[in-house]
Amino acid sequence: MTSNKTPLTGPPPVEVRLIDAPLVRVIVQVRFPLVASVEKRDFIAPFQEAIRAEYPVLRPEQSRTVVLGQQRVMDSRSNTLWRFHDASSAWRVTLAPDFLALETSRYTSRGDFLDRLKRVLDALVTHVDPKVIDRLGVRYIDRVAGPNFIDLPLLVRPEVCGVLSTPLAPHARQSISETLFDLPESAGQVMTRWGLVPAHGTVDPAAVDAIDAPSWLLDVDAFQVKTRELDVEAIVLQARGFAERIYSVFRWAVTDEFLRRYGGQL
Repeated sequence: MTSNKTPLTGPPPVEVRLIDAPLVRVIVQVRFPLVASVEKRDFIAPFQEAIRAEYPVLRPEQSRTVVLGQQRVMDSRSNTLWRFHDASSAWRVTLAPDFLALETSRYTSRGDFLDRLKRVLDALVTHVDPKVIDRLGVRYIDRVAGPNFIDLPLLVRPEVCGVLSTPLAPHARQSISETLFDLPESAGQVMTRWGLVPAHGTVDPAAVDAIDAPSWLLDVDAFQVKTRELDVEAIVLQARGFAERIYSVFRWAVTDEFLRRYGGQL
């Protein structure tokens, strides 16, 4: 049952395990000041060895940033992203000169995700050694498609369903709501995006693959921009808190019927 209590404060609800959870991506990212040596193969080789048992596939990519000014290109910079995958490509670690990210399309539990985060952070500290971090973010993305999409007004609260709960729904092609919330006591912020995504469309090609049917997304990103010491235990603890806050938002947004449809036992 939906609640009128804010999901931004108080303890998180007890987790209800969903056998067929609609999570399409979970991501945690730690940003830090530039470590230029990460561009070098020899420098990152010890990091690769430290995580290779879990992420044996390395596929480097080039990321290009274009800076515009006065209606022309002022600068173009290329960075190497080191992408480490597990054998199934369901889990990926990305090491860049200014961030580390862990993401999965096959999330099983909060505990497993945070354990994996701790292991890659330990490798980061040992072999890259950024002294501080500038930002920590945790992001969960759910997608409702197929028959459940048709029944969306039964699955999410009216404020979240928006235009799809009105007679205008058959005519709507795309409808995205984005809101930035401040967490109490300067603990960070939460960005929520939810709404209708058309067939073959996506709100973020890097995180959400396009599919050949319309769908509804719930994308929640909890983060804090604050420069502080890189303390692995503190980062994992804060990531846990962000994950719990995101789950609170998720449970606020969905109904008991949503939980049942995806295999939850209430």
